[in-house]
Amino acid sequence: MKDNGNDTSDSTGSRRRRTPRSPQKLIQPVSAPRPRSRHARNPLVLVLNFILTALLVIALGVGGIVYWGKSAYESPGPLTAATTVLIPPGSNLDDIAGLLEDGKVITNRWIFEAAAKVYRTTGEMKAGEYAFAPGVTMAQVMDEIVAGRSIQRTMTIPEGVTSAQVVDKLTADAFLMGTIDSIPPEGSLLPETYNFTRGTPRRQLLDRMEKAQTKLLAEAWAGREPGLPLESSRDLVILASIVEKETGKPEERPMVAAVFINRLKKGMKLQSDPTIIYGLFGGASWKQARTILKTDLTRPNPYNTYQIKGLPPGPIGNPGKDSIEAVAHPAKTDALYFVADGSGGHVFSSSLDEHNRNVARWRQIEQNRANAPDDDETQSVQPATPAN
Repeated sequence: MKDNGNDTSDSTGSRRRRTPRSPQKLIQPVSAPRPRSRHARNPLVLVLNFILTALLVIALGVGGIVYWGKSAYESPGPLTAATTVLIPPGSNLDDIAGLLEDGKVITNRWIFEAAAKVYRTTGEMKAGEYAFAPGVTMAQVMDEIVAGRSIQRTMTIPEGVTSAQVVDKLTADAFLMGTIDSIPPEGSLLPETYNFTRGTPRRQLLDRMEKAQTKLLAEAWAGREPGLPLESSRDLVILASIVEKETGKPEERPMVAAVFINRLKKGMKLQSDPTIIYGLFGGASWKQARTILKTDLTRPNPYNTYQIKGLPPGPIGNPGKDSIEAVAHPAKTDALYFVADGSGGHVFSSSLDEHNRNVARWRQIEQNRANAPDDDETQSVQPATPAN
C-alpha cells in the first residue's frame, strides 16, 4: 500500500493513524537516548570521588601554606635597629625561637621552628651572643646561629701579672660566667690576648691560659740553648718571671736574661728587687708596690735573692712569650750587672767598677729629679747589684 506519511501498519497488517509532524520538527535530528552507567550510582565511586577531591583541596592548601611560609622565611624581618641576642648554653629550638621573637628579630617563631626541622638544623644551632642588622631575614638568622658566628670579645692579660691578678680580672669581666674556686700556681698562665664569647665560663678561659703556657714552656725547653744552668722547664719559667719584672723593653730581655744566666753559672746571687717584694706580699705584691728599704735586703725571705743563692722557690708572676724565649736563648755577653740608665732602659757592664760608676750616675739622675738628697732610710737598690 502506498505510504502517504500519515498511516502505518503493525505486524498484523492492520493500519493505525499517526499524528502528523510539522515541517520544522521533521528537519530536526532526533537525539539518541544517553546510555546509563551501571556504576554511576555506586557508593564506592562516590566515596572515592570525595576523597580525591578533598586530597586535591588539601594539597593546594598545603602548597599555599608552604609558599607563604617560605616567602616569610626569606623576606626581610621586623628588626628596625641593630640588636644583639644572647643564646645561653643548653637552649633548645623552642627557647631560641622564643628569644628571637621576643627580640623582634623574627616575625613568627613557628615558621622559624618549622624551617629548622625541614632543613635539619635543630641540633646544629650554637649558643652565644649574636648581632643582627635591621631587616635581617629568618634565613640569615638561621645561618648565623648554625655557623656560630657570635660576637667575639677579647681579654688581654699583661706580661708579668700574678695569677691572683688574672683571677681578679676574669672575675670582674661581666661577659664571663661561673666562678673560679682556686688561684692557679704562679707562672702557669700565659699572658696573651684571648678571644671569647659572652657567657663563656671563667674556668674555661683560665684552662686555655694554662694549656697555652704548658705548650709554650714545653717547646721553649725542648729548643733551649745548650749549657744553661737550669734543671727543668720550671727553672726556666722562674727565671723568665724575674726577667719579665726587671725590664719593660722587649729588646732588653735577652740581655737581662744573659746577666742572670752568667751570675748563676758563677754562683753569684741574683740580687733582684722584684723577688723581695713578691716574698713579702706574695700574689698580692702588685698591690704593695713600694721602694725597697735597706731593712728588706736583710730580712729573712725565701724569695730574697740578696740572701739566697740560685733561683727563688717559684715564679714571681706569669712571664710572657718574649721573656721565656729570652731565657731559652739569652744574648751572647759576659755582662754581670745592669742598672737603669734614666731613659727607661738599662746600661750593662761586665766589671764591678764599671757597674758602680753606672749606679752612681743613676743615683745622681734620681737625686736631680727629686731635687733633694737621698733619704738615709731608703735605698734605690738596682737589679743585679752584687752583695757587699
